[in-house]
Amino acid sequence: MKKLTVALLGIMTALGLSSCMGTSQNTATQQSSTGGMIGMIAVYAVILIGMYLLFIRPSSKKKKEEEALRQSLEIGDEIITIGGITGRVVSIKDDDSFILETGPDRTRMLFQKWALSTIVTEKTIADPKADKKKEKEKKKAEEK
Repeated sequence: MKKLTVALLGIMTALGLSSCMGTSQNTATQQSSTGGMIGMIAVYAVILIGMYLLFIRPSSKKKKEEEALRQSLEIGDEIITIGGITGRVVSIKDDDSFILETGPDRTRMLFQKWALSTIVTEKTIADPKADKKKEKEKKKAEEK
């Protein structure tokens, strides 16, 4: 990513310097340099949009996913912290912290929610359509 950024900055610098090279006083040259100026601005706009799509958008999307992960934390979840400590959530406090119980001796530690890396416990999301299908299958089994 650093190489890409350096290359883009090099191209931008080269384009900026190339527009300053031609300093002729002819009106035809001035009109063509105006067209060149618009082209240069368009190139800058494309580069800025590309940088937004490559750098800013993915990081904001990742932040939203991490926040959703922190908000979905429940008591009893098996988790891994950013430090690599694994354990089970015993308590969740209001001030964005939780108590983690780890090891066979049940050591309890207090962590901030931002230290949460992964929730290992698989959560099942209730699907109303699947519930209706199960109910219909049960009714058919009872009728037979």
